Amino acid sequence: MRPDLSFITINYNGLDDTCQLLKSLSEVVTSLEWEAIVVDNGSKEPEAEQIKQCFKDDSRIKVIEAGRNLGFAAGNNLGIKKARGRAMMLINNDTYVLHDGFRQLFDRLMNDGSIGAVCPKLRFDEEPKLIQYAGFTRLTSVTLRNRSIGCGEPDNGQYDTPAETYFAHGAAVMFNWETLQKAGMMSEDYFLYYEEMDWSEAIRRAGLQIWYDPTQTVFHKESHTIGQQSPTRCYYLTRNRLVFARRNRRWAVRMLCYIYLYIIGLLRDVPRHLWHRRADLAAATIRGLAAFITLKVSRP
Repeated sequence: MRPDLSFITINYNGLDDTCQLLKSLSEVVTSLEWEAIVVDNGSKEPEAEQIKQCFKDDSRIKVIEAGRNLGFAAGNNLGIKKARGRAMMLINNDTYVLHDGFRQLFDRLMNDGSIGAVCPKLRFDEEPKLIQYAGFTRLTSVTLRNRSIGCGEPDNGQYDTPAETYFAHGAAVMFNWETLQKAGMMSEDYFLYYEEMDWSEAIRRAGLQIWYDPTQTVFHKESHTIGQQSPTRCYYLTRNRLVFARRNRRWAVRMLCYIYLYIIGLLRDVPRHLWHRRADLAAATIRGLAAFITLKVSRP
């Protein structure tokens, strides 16, 4: 029988996190018929086999081996192609749930044809009373900055009203096949970071809304795999802001974005990293700026 919902998560050297997520779904989610698709993105150890063994008695959990690190978008797109659910939910492997509010998100998505994606409330794992995401503000046109609503605030119920929001959060987002037909899948130009921002733009260009629904809370171990101050994170954030501008800004504003981002990168970020004795981050910033010059970027 076709499940209501397909959870899709990527595992990349994150066995313990992935197993905690799957265990929480298995123990908590009873309101929907569901399956979970784990895409192993070329982990160094045979983690795909270990996950299969850990959940060998749960036929709802399936593991796909990508064979190499495809990145966030391509890994999730591979999982989507294998999904059988009426709706799908991308969910980071470094998350978990403590209660089941997925039915409300599913009903909101499936019963309103104007909605293309629904995101739950996100709270931090290390400080579980603090909100990470209760929606996003829109990006500024040139600087490409925005704000996660409620981020760092204690959750006292102040963001417990469902509402339309500007961007989905890639750590947990539910959508259906109609969304994919109208907006397409996530662009694989990015590899890591900014994919969900780009995809949110595509969803809204397709005439669909993005909603935040706090009925479900997901707890997130933010940057548990990459690290907040890693050269990998710095490189992709630097490069992909420029990729986002290339794909989502018209020529005049796009040129202003390029000028701003290169000036900020070279005159602010690089000196700041050197001041803090992080030559690795300074080098990653420069590599990110340089990589964009020769990068082939598709247009939406």
